[in-house]
Amino acid sequence: MNQVAFPKLLSSQIAFDIARSILDGFDKHYRLFRSSSQGAKRDFERGDWNTAQQSARERIGFYDARVKECVQIMEDEYHQEDLSDEVWREVKLHYMGLLINHFQPELAETFFNTVCTKLLHRNYFHNDFIFVRPSTSTEYIEAEDTPPTYRVYYPAKDGLNFTLKRIVTNFQLNARFADLKRDIGYVEQRLRVIFGSATLEPNHQIQVLASLFYRNKSAYIIGKGINGNREYPFVVPVMHNRKGELVLDTVLFDTMQITVLFSFTRAYFMVDMEVPSAYVQFIRSILPKKPRSEIYTMLGLQKHGKNLFYRDFLHHLKYSSDVIDAAPGIRGLVMLVFALPSFPYVFKLIKDFFPPPKETTKAIIKEKYLLVKNHDRVGRMADTLEYSDVAFPRRRFSEALLAEIRKHAPSLLEVTDHEVIIKHLYIERRMVPLNLWLTQAEKNGDDAAMDHGIFEYGNAIKELVGANIFPGDMLYKNFGVTRHGRVVFYDYDEIEYVTDCNFRTIPLPRNEEDEMAAEPWYPVGKYDVFPEQFGTFLLGNVKVRKYFLQHHADLLTAEYWQTRKQRILDGQVDDVFPYPQEIRFCHQLTPEATMVKTEISFEVEE
Repeated sequence: MNQVAFPKLLSSQIAFDIARSILDGFDKHYRLFRSSSQGAKRDFERGDWNTAQQSARERIGFYDARVKECVQIMEDEYHQEDLSDEVWREVKLHYMGLLINHFQPELAETFFNTVCTKLLHRNYFHNDFIFVRPSTSTEYIEAEDTPPTYRVYYPAKDGLNFTLKRIVTNFQLNARFADLKRDIGYVEQRLRVIFGSATLEPNHQIQVLASLFYRNKSAYIIGKGINGNREYPFVVPVMHNRKGELVLDTVLFDTMQITVLFSFTRAYFMVDMEVPSAYVQFIRSILPKKPRSEIYTMLGLQKHGKNLFYRDFLHHLKYSSDVIDAAPGIRGLVMLVFALPSFPYVFKLIKDFFPPPKETTKAIIKEKYLLVKNHDRVGRMADTLEYSDVAFPRRRFSEALLAEIRKHAPSLLEVTDHEVIIKHLYIERRMVPLNLWLTQAEKNGDDAAMDHGIFEYGNAIKELVGANIFPGDMLYKNFGVTRHGRVVFYDYDEIEYVTDCNFRTIPLPRNEEDEMAAEPWYPVGKYDVFPEQFGTFLLGNVKVRKYFLQHHADLLTAEYWQTRKQRILDGQVDDVFPYPQEIRFCHQLTPEATMVKTEISFEVEE
């Protein structure tokens, strides 16, 4: 373990100035991050969904923009010969001192690491120069003059109904509720089921996070009841009805349903947090199995989530011994995929060249993955973590995998006596490829599993369409099944916006020669799509065809796609429900909510 060398006296003014500049860069970033998150409340109140989506996309780019600014300052103001190893050691120590009493120290350390790794060679990525381990505790950061992370209510004092009304009205939403008294009654009925007689006991508390969690067209109240050593988590989604009035849509109190809110397949929340670690700690008390890395990521702090994920991965490597090898499934033309069997993620890298019929480039593929990162994933696209210069232990790589990488992506590979360095890769949650799922189901004679797989597949496509995503390559191998049976899209090299596609019906042949021609007799543009041809590639299996036509025959018609495209062009934003329709209160469904079948099985993806 490298130890930080503490000099007797921090004497370098340059080191202090650099530390101060980096922290100033982070503070600017988090100030803008909070401002964007605060704006989500205004967008929600107005029902301005297009602005909300745009703000969520823009916020993702804030971090990299501030890092770029900071690096530029370093390069402009300091000469390389002035930045000795001793200066860099002092930079870190000064930075640690500046983080005393800081409200986001863990995020500031990650920002420091990002800036430094842009300036330093990989050989310097150790404890002396960057924060390989956290140096500052995030426990009990809150000061007396900071707003509370959560509010505390005692229902035994004023009654549960009045307490729930206080909880909702304390958020001071500047929009009219359709019938708050009615909705509070619904919430009260459900919470009494889980709280029981505890609401009558004087020590019974209800704790509610002080900021709403905004995403898509919903705002979420997140809280828990506490009675002695028992805790009862709950979430109340707030939505707009057809008239633009607010309604409390349901109550989630099942841990699995709450976990779905924080799924890796969904967009990041917009939350105003002065002390983010306190929010993470509160959510961990509700979802103790959820890694901190995933919670930070779902709160929009994905760079720190990446940092924590990598620390978890290094820890896993130290306490495991299995070998990294090629992932099971059909080999792709664009990506090379490998995995560590004991680790629930896969590693994907872009090949150096692509055989026909693929016509693409590395730059285009990176753009597609960035599109997904910045887009609403509506629970149907896997989030990816992007890394550069990742070092793996050489002894953990199979020779066959190294040979495969040398063959298909030599530009991304560097091998030393002790390390394998991958210069660029994506890390993604591991799933069972849908084609393997269907094959195994048929082999086992499990018609119900085949039915479920195809039903989920079609619903995944329809929900993606609602988010303006056309998968491009719709083959089953490009979709995965989570261990709880949800189908998720994960191969992004051919995705397009639905609004960029031209969905057409194949013209009738003009004569017998047209009918017998090997090539189309009609012009086909780059973005032309003929849905009636999907069946040729998707419905070769008799049972698959049966279930597909039973549930999703409309996907084979140009009319379906054209209608959905027009809705998007008209500015309509679909509702996204990360919970079953049957648990909603008796509000009338919005028209777009009925566009996708609702019998989806919502299961936890840990």
